[in-house]
Formats: sequence, structure tokens, C-alpha cells
Amino acid sequence: MFDMSWGEVMVIGGVALIVIGPKDLPKALRTVGQMTAKVRRLASEFQGQFNEAMREAELDEVRREVEGINRQVSSATSSAFNPIQTIRDELKTAVEAKAVSGEGNAGASDAVPAPAVEEAGPIPQIEPMPEPALPPPDPVVPIPPDLTGPGLEPGPAEVPAAANAPEPAPLKSAQA
Repeated sequence: MFDMSWGEVMVIGGVALIVIGPKDLPKALRTVGQMTAKVRRLASEFQGQFNEAMREAELDEVRREVEGINRQVSSATSSAFNPIQTIRDELKTAVEAKAVSGEGNAGASDAVPAPAVEEAGPIPQIEPMPEPALPPPDPVVPIPPDLTGPGLEPGPAEVPAAANAPEPAPLKSAQA
């Protein structure tokens, strides 16, 4: 703090020993230490208060900037940006323009002419699509007579396995 070397401290200590005396020197050093501690404490409190004031000043400045931005955003969103009202206004003007153009064509020759609409011709009729053709069911093939052996007579035609399956039970509805 005062940038003193050990040699200078020894000189000051020697002078203090001669001037104050060996009997009162410990009491004087204790008093000097307490005063130094008080001065350091006051300096740190002052520095802390100064730093706090600087932070508050910076915070006040930042707070003012944030409040200004909030005011700008709230004013912009409350008045300028209302998509539902914008759509309503556009629809209302379109309906009014359509009504005015319809009235102008109905009888008044001095009315503003409606914009020309190009005729594209009649609307083509769409025919329903035909249902897709399902593949034919598997044919029932009879057993040829040459494949029958002794004791085996040609029997009825074999039915595919899917036809022999039992019918599935009807589904019960969840409401019943």
C-alpha cells in the first residue's frame, strides 16, 4: 500500500522505540493496527458502495431500455398487428366491391364497369371412376381319370382350402 521495504520499516521501528519507549510501544502498535484496520474497512465500504451505485446506474439504464422496447412492442402489437381484423376488413371490402359491381351491371349505364372476367367455357363434368376389377376366384379343378388308381373312383372335385374354412363368427358391435 505505501510501498515500504523492510529496511525502511526497521528504521521507523527504531525511531518509534526511541521516541515512544519500550514500555508503551506494544500499546502504540496495537492502536496503529486498529486504526489501519478501520481505514481499510472504510475504504472497502466506500469501494463497495461506489460499485453498487455504478451497478444501479447501469441497471437503471438497462431497465429504461427494456421498458422502451416493451412499450414499442406493445404499441406495435396492439394497434398494427391484428390478423383477424385485417382479414375481416379485406373480406368486407371484397364483398362490397362485388355488390357494387353487381348493382352496376343490373341497370345503371353510368356506373363504373366491372372488371372483365375471362370465360373459360363450361365446367367439364367428371365421370365417376369404374370400380376396379377383382381377380376371378380360383377354379375348381376335377381330378383327371388317369390319376385314379385301382379302388379309387373319381370323386367330386376338390375344393380349395379357403372354401373348406368355417365361416367367421359375426362381429359383435361395441354398443351392444
